Amino acid sequence: MAHSTVDLYFWPTPNGFKASIMLEECALPYRVHLIDITKGDQFAPEFLELSPNNKIPALCDPNGPGGKPTSIFESGAILQYLGRKMGQFYPEDEAARIEVEQWLFWQMAGLGPMAGQCHHFRNYAPEKIPYAIDRYVNETNRLYGVLEDRLTGRDFVAGTYSIADMAIYPWTKLWKNQGQDIEDFPNIKNWLARVAERPGVTRGMAVSRDAWSSQSLAEDKQAHSVLFGQTRRGGRKSGQS
Repeated sequence: MAHSTVDLYFWPTPNGFKASIMLEECALPYRVHLIDITKGDQFAPEFLELSPNNKIPALCDPNGPGGKPTSIFESGAILQYLGRKMGQFYPEDEAARIEVEQWLFWQMAGLGPMAGQCHHFRNYAPEKIPYAIDRYVNETNRLYGVLEDRLTGRDFVAGTYSIADMAIYPWTKLWKNQGQDIEDFPNIKNWLARVAERPGVTRGMAVSRDAWSSQSLAEDKQAHSVLFGQTRRGGRKSGQS
């Protein structure tokens, strides 16, 4: 069955790569629209219509439920939607689906936010705050330990390869930036290698990978003002994914 081309609003970040990996794994045709989060594209009114939380990725499917155009924001919701639509990597059996969903939400609510703060305070914060660095490095380490235990005796997080692996992989492959030593986590190290060998993952991780400025983000003060500025309503907005 032929599928309509979907539109992916994207920037090459861990959350963006979740969607590009899934699209490649499903062999669903898609167009990439780059949303340069270092320049403030995420605040454009037309993008906010798709993603009101001013985050990438967002997905538009011209042939959504009932054959109507549908837009989805939040990377986890995109993975679930595509899994249901394509009937792949997201099991219909309820017990198996629970296994996938709990690890998907573990990434969305735990690993992603904690590793993101770890990246920020270790690499981008204008002032090195030891308490903050220790807090997030240690919590990320704890979460790696949870994943390490989960992968004991398993090739993939939910047993078979699924959207849970796609969600976790782009974050854990950045272990060095998170102050972790992958040699402390042999199950994760082996799992990373297994996931990386998949052609769909290779293609998904290559999407617009060179779109970042050649200048190091850690040194790009203008990008900092966009990504890490004030977020309260009525103030200068920011958005990082």
